[in-house]
Amino acid sequence: MIIVDRFEGNFAVLETDSGMIDVERIRLADDIREGDVVYETENGYIKDNIATQQRREKIIALKNRLTKGAKQ
Repeated sequence: MIIVDRFEGNFAVLETDSGMIDVERIRLADDIREGDVVYETENGYIKDNIATQQRREKIIALKNRLTKGAKQ
């Protein structure tokens, strides 16, 4: 899985299974944001909408569980 960690100037910092890599921002589709799951094609990186949505839902659920536990 490849996740967009952050943008730094003209580069995107991507988190891969084998570590962090810097990729020229121009190689990413225009709709990609920090936290998105992407996959590489011969023309650059494209957002994986399903994996991104599943990841966001999982993070929200975890955050809700942690917040609920802190209130008790």
